[in-house]
Amino acid sequence: MTAAFSQLSPHGARRTSLPGRYGPVAALSGPHPAEPLATVLLLPGYTGSKEDFAPLLDGIAEGGLHPVAVDLPGQYESPGPDDESRYLPLALGEAVADLVSTLGGNGRPLLLLGHSYGGLVARGAVLAGAPVAGLTLLDSGPDRLPPGARLSALDVGEPLLRNHGIEAAYAVREQVSAQAPAWLALAEELRTFLRTRFVTSSTAGLLGMAAGLRSEPDRVDELAAALRERGVPGLVVAGEHDDAWSVEQQKDMARRLDVPFAVVERAAHSPNTENPRALLEILAAEWRAWLG
Repeated sequence: MTAAFSQLSPHGARRTSLPGRYGPVAALSGPHPAEPLATVLLLPGYTGSKEDFAPLLDGIAEGGLHPVAVDLPGQYESPGPDDESRYLPLALGEAVADLVSTLGGNGRPLLLLGHSYGGLVARGAVLAGAPVAGLTLLDSGPDRLPPGARLSALDVGEPLLRNHGIEAAYAVREQVSAQAPAWLALAEELRTFLRTRFVTSSTAGLLGMAAGLRSEPDRVDELAAALRERGVPGLVVAGEHDDAWSVEQQKDMARRLDVPFAVVERAAHSPNTENPRALLEILAAEWRAWLG
């Protein structure tokens, strides 16, 4: 059995690389409309990669926008620094601000979307001065992860990863996942991809991003001031069954940012693979309004 949408969903984008402060940043670029209204830069979450947005790429292009999905530094096919502190949201935000400047050099508006940890990083990029024309936070939160299964997994995984290495950490992760019917239902090709992605990522990156998820302070008011001062529109989107940050937390964050809030039905923490069609409808409507 194969999930209807996944990191391996077919799309018309091409694999490319962008210049980054820690080395080439692996990206999926396109499809490219003849005259795109804007570029959309897509940032993945913890343990993620550019492939997390595979189900969205063609749909974004059909809306007249040029999608560019990237690995964060240290993820999958993109190198990163050895210093764990450089993976905290503000530090990674500075690296993403560089990408925004590179991609925005063609004069087109650039819209920035961050999923989960990528949302914290996207916030860091805006606070670092990234010249974005719109900010979307997807299943992200105002600060560190709240108590729950995801935070507990980080607490257990950190010493395992640090003391026994990335292969051992993934072996335990896989043993836990194997208890869930949804994991067993995944195609072998997808399970292989998820394993390869994890074990080829930077250990320092996994540790540093985990530290960010466990320690990031509330910067919502600071972000609200930055968006307001620059006249940048924003959007907060949550899956209706998100198990990382609660829907209520995300709704309150949208209120504090003074931006619209939307819920994706039949989705949890990753609407981009769980219900991409509904997510695209929400994004397309809001982005069109931003771009006039």
